[in-house]
Amino acid sequence: MRRALIYLHISIFLWGFTGIFGRAIELKELVLVWYRLIFTVIILLLIPAFSRNIKKLSFKEAKRIIVVGFLVAIHWVLFYGSIKYSNISIGLSCLSTIAVFTALLDPIINHKKINVRELMLSIFAFLGMIVIFRVQEFHRTGIILGIGAALIGSYFTILNAKLVKDFPSETVTFYELASGLILITMVLPFYQYLFPSSSMIPTKNDLILLFFFSVFCTVIPFNLSLKALQHVSAFTSNLYINLEPIYGIAFAFIFFHEEKELQPGFYIGSGIILSSVVIYTVIKYRKQILNAASKTKHFASGKK
Repeated sequence: MRRALIYLHISIFLWGFTGIFGRAIELKELVLVWYRLIFTVIILLLIPAFSRNIKKLSFKEAKRIIVVGFLVAIHWVLFYGSIKYSNISIGLSCLSTIAVFTALLDPIINHKKINVRELMLSIFAFLGMIVIFRVQEFHRTGIILGIGAALIGSYFTILNAKLVKDFPSETVTFYELASGLILITMVLPFYQYLFPSSSMIPTKNDLILLFFFSVFCTVIPFNLSLKALQHVSAFTSNLYINLEPIYGIAFAFIFFHEEKELQPGFYIGSGIILSSVVIYTVIKYRKQILNAASKTKHFASGKK
């Protein structure tokens, strides 16, 4: 469990840089995701330790992963669209609503009872998002796209929690990203017709950024997060992802000085979101201690 949480935190920290790359790379959102997936799939195939763990699947098995891969690609397009239409801080803050959607979707998808505590903490995080939405009125298009990204992100994380129990994480990673690449390639001509891009050819600087983006913000964290999902719940994963905006916003302040673009209410909303993560972590940690103590007591009683 401890190793899984470490993997999860490393993933979230690296994902904190996604907004930086998304803003620094000049390509439009769908074109950016297309190149990101091309780089990522090629890199995965060139890493022997990764590629030899990719298992061949039947069509029925592959279909389960391909559907999730499509959702991953759509999530990325919406997320980078959110950044392009607002800024890094707004786009990343929208991801806080992932916890809300998970608390609602997970019981429906997995046919289980709604956890009132999880729901209340999710609503608490969502209140922070409402505050941000109200004070950043000029960025509402970006906020709406970001919430859409969070909804889809919540859904595919829940599905991934099932997939990693049936398939190796390397297999899930490759099939999802490869299927996402296929989807974006099919959609790209129509997207270019409806939303003409100034250029589909990346500059030399963009190519360098895309390489580092693919390695450190896709290959490494995506695989680590799937390994973590083998030992933690989808809700735990998604609530911890609320830390990603905190890391990302800090990086946005450092690299792009976005604090000049934000209203005071933004910090209040972000504080509420962070508080939900801290409270959940304390509750979870306390519960683990009590469970461990209970097991120890039970074991000691058995020996007597």
